[in-house]
Amino acid sequence: MSEIMGDENIVKKKQDHKNPKRFPNKKHVIKKRLPVRPIEGDNVIYVTKKTNFKAQLDKCCDLLTKGENEIILHGLGAAIQRCCNLALQLEILFSGTCQIEVNTGTVDVIDDLEPLTDDVDFGAQVRHTSSIHIRIFRTALLGANK
Repeated sequence: MSEIMGDENIVKKKQDHKNPKRFPNKKHVIKKRLPVRPIEGDNVIYVTKKTNFKAQLDKCCDLLTKGENEIILHGLGAAIQRCCNLALQLEILFSGTCQIEVNTGTVDVIDDLEPLTDDVDFGAQVRHTSSIHIRIFRTALLGANK
C-alpha cells in the first residue's frame, strides 16, 4: 500500500516540473524585476525584509508626530509579517490616537528569463504574490486634551 502512494507522489512531482512557466529549464536564468509601486508620497512606506525594522518604526513615528494625518504601509510576500508588526507597534505607541485599516490582495510580479546560450530567446513569467496595505490614520492629536 505504501509503495503505491509513493509512486503517486513521484508522478505528481514530475508533472509539476513539466510546467515551463513555473520551472524554467537550465537554459535560462531568472532575474526578478522590482514590483510596481502603486502610489508615491512622503507618507507612503514600503516595508521590506532588508530594511532595519527600528529605522522603519522611527520614520513612521516621525511622520505621525510631525502632523501627518495618515501613513500607508505596503508589504509584499515575506514582508507582510513585518508590515503587520510595524502597524501594531505604532498602534501601541500612539494608543488611542490612531486607527488601522487593513486591505489584503495579490500583486502580479514579473520575472525575466535570460538565456544562458545563444540559441534560446528571452522570456518572462508572471507570479502572483500576496500583498498587504495598511492605512494608519489619526483620530485625535497628541496633547489635545490639555
